[in-house]
Amino acid sequence: MNGKNKLGLNELYRRMPTEADKLLWGHQPTLGRRGFLSKGATFAVGAALGMSIPFSKNMPAGLIPAAFAADNAPDQIEGKDGLIVLNDRPVNAETPAHLLDDDITPNNRVFVRNNGVAPTNINPNNWTLDIDGESCTRAASFTIAQLKERFETVTLQLQLECGGNGRNEFVPAASGNQWTIGAIACPTFTGVRLRDVLNYCGVNADAQYIGYYGADSHLSGDPDLVPISRGVPMAKAMERESLIAWEMNGEEIPLQNGYPLRLVLGGWPGSVSGKWLKKIVIRNQVHDGAKMAAPSYSVPKVAVAPGSKVPNENMKIIESMPVKSLISFPQSGIEHDFRERLVIRGHAWAGDDQVSGVFISIDFGATWLPSALQPAANRLAWQNFQTWVQFPEAGYYEIWARAMDTQGRSQPMVVPGWNPRGYLNNACHRIAVQAV
Repeated sequence: MNGKNKLGLNELYRRMPTEADKLLWGHQPTLGRRGFLSKGATFAVGAALGMSIPFSKNMPAGLIPAAFAADNAPDQIEGKDGLIVLNDRPVNAETPAHLLDDDITPNNRVFVRNNGVAPTNINPNNWTLDIDGESCTRAASFTIAQLKERFETVTLQLQLECGGNGRNEFVPAASGNQWTIGAIACPTFTGVRLRDVLNYCGVNADAQYIGYYGADSHLSGDPDLVPISRGVPMAKAMERESLIAWEMNGEEIPLQNGYPLRLVLGGWPGSVSGKWLKKIVIRNQVHDGAKMAAPSYSVPKVAVAPGSKVPNENMKIIESMPVKSLISFPQSGIEHDFRERLVIRGHAWAGDDQVSGVFISIDFGATWLPSALQPAANRLAWQNFQTWVQFPEAGYYEIWARAMDTQGRSQPMVVPGWNPRGYLNNACHRIAVQAV
């Protein structure tokens, strides 16, 4: 493909995985996308890599080799280091996996996901948070200083993940920012429990949901339009870990992450953790703010064929995120002496649940080895894992990570059920290693 029709490797595999195998490696598919590459095709892949593939018989067809799935060059965002910008209006940027190696994600490595334009000229001293709604007994308004004075201050490490994290792997392509793996972070947040503030104002018996409103503005510039206003059922709002926060990792929250005040509702899609928080409403119905209705942050109620058009009435709101893992060390594409052990480490999380185990494969999922898994710092924090592998010979390898939660649910080896917006991809993370 030439000129304007030229496709990059990632885009080619997204749009036409079977055709990509045929075009690049001469593979004639016999088992469909989820079959395995032929001997001739894996030879061609090996030639392109410049080395043999010891476990080539297990190499899936229609899956771009991890060695070729390179991150794009990072762009600069003030206060951030090494993030890859996917969009500049609104600003959206993810963190390469190898920059997420810290147990606690530092502020400069926390991804950015915006729906509108961040506010300017913020004065935290006169910032106010309003609480009202049909099911609020006593409407009230608080400054940040009053929140600190009236309610217990708590610090928790909490996972934040965009619902579309991993969207770029869906075939056919799903609409939205093409996140790879880096729309996830797990910093610490300091603030007050949301439930303490809600209970202070009074929650009527008919309360079903809370919703939030922020100070960000709509991309159109229309002051009457709200870029996003989402919420959660009361049970989630009243959890001990649901926070109204003013600090991240002991510092002011970065502007692009919600300064000076935000919600943090760990384990659910990041879109419910409203930034630049100005108002919370206690509702007697499912919140009906901007981007609450399908297809936003919704998936089909039943499995659908890839590329299907799904009526909005057949969609359901995303709640808890699925079990997932990420290899943060080593960086994909490294060379390693095959005679030496290679340390592998990373993080795993499971929405509202906990992770029970993380397993590593070097033979494209034919066999799996357990890793050492640390307990979470607190509920809704990710868990760190570490292990090592020994390669049997020189060649090209992919290291795959697969997590399982306490309900017995495991990451799939391939992208899970297709949906129009490309949400909830929790396929195994994999990195490339050239053993020499």
